[in-house]
Amino acid sequence: MMRNRSLRLHALATLAALFSISASAQSVAGRWAATGATLDDGEVEKAILELTQNGNHLKGNLTELGFTVDVTGTVSGNHFELHGVGFSDPKPFLIGDLIDGQLHWKQWGGPMVAHRATPADTIPKLPYIAPPPLHKVPYNGLAKTPPMGWNSWNLFASKIDDATVRTMADAMVSSGMRDAGYIYVNIDDTWEGQRDAQGNLQPNHKFPDMKALSDYVHSKGLKLGIYSSPGPRTCGGYPASYGHEAQDAKTFASWGVDYLKYDWCSAGQIYKKDQEGAVYQKMGEALQATGRPIVYSLSIGQLSAAQWGPPAGANLWRTTDDIRDEWASMIGNIEKQVPTAPYAGPGHWNDPDMLEIGNGHMTDDEYRTHMSLWALAAAPLLAGNDIRTMSAATKAILLNKEVIAVDQDPLGKQASPVSHGHLQTWVKPLADGSVAVGVVNLSSSAAQGKIVAIDLPRHGKVGKARDLWTHKDVTFTNGVYTASVPSHGVLMLRVSGK
Repeated sequence: MMRNRSLRLHALATLAALFSISASAQSVAGRWAATGATLDDGEVEKAILELTQNGNHLKGNLTELGFTVDVTGTVSGNHFELHGVGFSDPKPFLIGDLIDGQLHWKQWGGPMVAHRATPADTIPKLPYIAPPPLHKVPYNGLAKTPPMGWNSWNLFASKIDDATVRTMADAMVSSGMRDAGYIYVNIDDTWEGQRDAQGNLQPNHKFPDMKALSDYVHSKGLKLGIYSSPGPRTCGGYPASYGHEAQDAKTFASWGVDYLKYDWCSAGQIYKKDQEGAVYQKMGEALQATGRPIVYSLSIGQLSAAQWGPPAGANLWRTTDDIRDEWASMIGNIEKQVPTAPYAGPGHWNDPDMLEIGNGHMTDDEYRTHMSLWALAAAPLLAGNDIRTMSAATKAILLNKEVIAVDQDPLGKQASPVSHGHLQTWVKPLADGSVAVGVVNLSSSAAQGKIVAIDLPRHGKVGKARDLWTHKDVTFTNGVYTASVPSHGVLMLRVSGK
């Protein structure tokens, strides 16, 4: 009896151990090495995901060729979802399943497959290069009003190529965008190839001749923009400018580039936060050393960049996370601009990211609010839609010359909001002594917007008032103007005291 009981207990213990091993093998916790698609420069996407699990909660970090991010999330059975720490998007950016001992996931739409990592599975790190001592880079004399143009990322992401850029340049002219002030045609990430034997960065197969493309864009009366990073890799995992700042600046200048968007990305794997200014200063000096006028745009998503950006030689700097074609993202990005208002002015602009107008996930009322707020905030106006196929409504929003004039006002003041319940009022002083006023309805139903003359810098004196969306003059009655504002819509006036 005792012997049989002992055998049964031993068998149960063995089964429990086997179950424990099986459960452990099926856990998403641990260190995983993943591969994904082949990039346009011929390399394969790589990632290292490290996770710990407590109940159904996960935390850890994800390292790829272009960035590192801390993650948190949940697991249910074999299904897991992860959020990036600090990301403003409430939706998970990485969703996957444990299948036959492998992790299969998609992040931002791209598939990856991971196996249990071995010590040999790493993301290579380059030797540390100390940034130069901090000192002020002279102002380059550019971007005296906020830059206007078009950027490829919001619509095309990695699908951008030479032919598309050319057709966009054509459309900038035929649509009237160029004549309205949109002059930069900016190529975002994924144009990069490998470096040649001399270390010169080459474009990949999608851009067979960057100089010829630049010449074509210039022939249309437009300017060409390009993208890189101070880290070893761009956000998309392509070769970037780490250790090659002066060389890349010369290459860009030789191609005829007029604008550089410089994205932090993998620089965060190398440098600390208090080194950002010096790291960006290195490229700022390199661009000026080429002798070519190149607008310098920092993509970093830090409010503090408003303070250290100008000494680094920058003309504009991202102060927010990436914008999404959603009301919450758009309004959140512009509201984050409020502390940066004192730092805006000719040659140096706060950037709440590109325009989503026309990409289809907001209403026309919301897009009019988007355009109005960017103009009131003296923000760069970089369209992100397909301007070859714009609807009449989208075209009317992007080409509203009276709103554009507010954005491009030479005084360069950035408006700040005052909230009255669900209504926000933004007031922007203009160079001719008039003011631009925007009343935004944050609620889900129409509301009466009210502008009181005594609240304006004109101290109650109203000579002329014009509605910049109806293109009609309006009248203040007893010092007050009221109008119905649709849900998520805007009332925008230009008011003078003359």
